[in-house]
Amino acid sequence: MEPGMSFTTRHALQEAMLTPRFYTTDFDQIDKLNIEHLRDEFDWIRNEFARDYNRNHFVRNEEFLANFDDMPERETFIEFLERSCTAEFSGCLLYAEMVKHLKDPTLRAIFQYMSRDEGRHAGFLNRTMGDLNVALNLSVLQKRKKYTHFKPKFIFYATYLSEKIGYARYITIFRHLQAQPDGIIHPIFKWFEEWCNDEYRHGEFFALLMRSQPELLQGANRRWIRFFLLAVYATMYLNDARRTNFYNALKLNWRDYDQQVIRLTNQITTQVFPVTLPVEHPAFFDNLDACVRYDRRIHELSRRSDPIAVAQAARLKAAIGLRLFATYRLPPVPTQEATRWKGLEGFPNYPGPGRQERTISA
Repeated sequence: MEPGMSFTTRHALQEAMLTPRFYTTDFDQIDKLNIEHLRDEFDWIRNEFARDYNRNHFVRNEEFLANFDDMPERETFIEFLERSCTAEFSGCLLYAEMVKHLKDPTLRAIFQYMSRDEGRHAGFLNRTMGDLNVALNLSVLQKRKKYTHFKPKFIFYATYLSEKIGYARYITIFRHLQAQPDGIIHPIFKWFEEWCNDEYRHGEFFALLMRSQPELLQGANRRWIRFFLLAVYATMYLNDARRTNFYNALKLNWRDYDQQVIRLTNQITTQVFPVTLPVEHPAFFDNLDACVRYDRRIHELSRRSDPIAVAQAARLKAAIGLRLFATYRLPPVPTQEATRWKGLEGFPNYPGPGRQERTISA
C-alpha cells in the first residue's frame, strides 16, 4: 500500500465474499451481439437516457453542512457510504469500458449515459464521505482493486439484478423514511426517490439486452439465472444482518426490510426472467435465517485462533453452503403472463414502433 492511503481506501481495496467487486468481460463477444431485430426499442431507450431526468437532482443543500460527529451509527453509516460508492464506481468503470470497446453507436451511447449516471452517484456519495472527514480515493481503487472476469451473460444477469435490487432497496428506504422521518439520520436519504429511478432505468436496458438474445433465457441458462438470483439475495441478507444497529437507527427492522426488498425484486425480474425463486416457500427464508445464525457464530469464532475455533468455523461455513444449496434446489416459480411484471406507474415505457410515447401502470 502506498504511503498516506486512507483507512477507507485500504478497506475498499479488500476482497471478501460479501464486498463489492470490479468486473471485466469479453468485450469482443458483446460487440458481436445482433440487436437489429429490436433496434427501434434500443433507440427508444437510448433517447430515454439522453433525457437525463436527474441532471439537476444531485445538488447538495445546506443540510449537508451540518455537524454529523454525533450522528447515530456514524461508523456504520460511513461503511454504508463506502460500499455504495464502490459499487456505483464499479458500474461507472464497467460501462465506460463498454464504450471503449463496442462499435454499435446505440449501445455505445447507452453505456456512456449509464457510466455518466453511476459516476454521478459515486461522486455524490464520495462528497458526502468528505463531509464526514473520510477520504475514499477512487483513482486508487481504479488502479489497484482486483477485477473479476465474468462471461458476458453473467455480467448481464448480475448487473441487471444489481440495478433492480438497488432500485428496490432505495425506494423501500425512501418510503419508510417518509412515514418515519425521525429515522432520517442524514439528508442523503432524501435523494433516494429520483436516484433509484436511474437504477431502475439501467435495469430496463439490461432486460432489453437479454430479450434481444433469447438463448440467454433458455435451457441451462435458467439454472444460471436461479444461481444469480440466490447469490444476490443471500449476499444482501447476510450483509444487512451484520448491520442491525444501522437499520435500527433508520427505525427499520433489517429482516423485514430485506424480505420486502427480495419480494419486490423477485416480482420485478419476472419482466424478463422465465423463472424466479420461490420466496414464499416456508423453507426459503428459514434457510437464509439459518445462514445468518451461522455467520454470526463464525464472527464470534473469528476472535479466536485456536484449532477448535478454526474447525468450528469451517463446519459453519460448510453449513451455510449446504443451506444455500438446499434453497437453490427449491422448485423455481415459472413466469406466467398473468403474473409478469408490467412496470412502474408513471414510468416511461416503450410504446412500440411508430406509436406515441405513453406510460403504464404497475
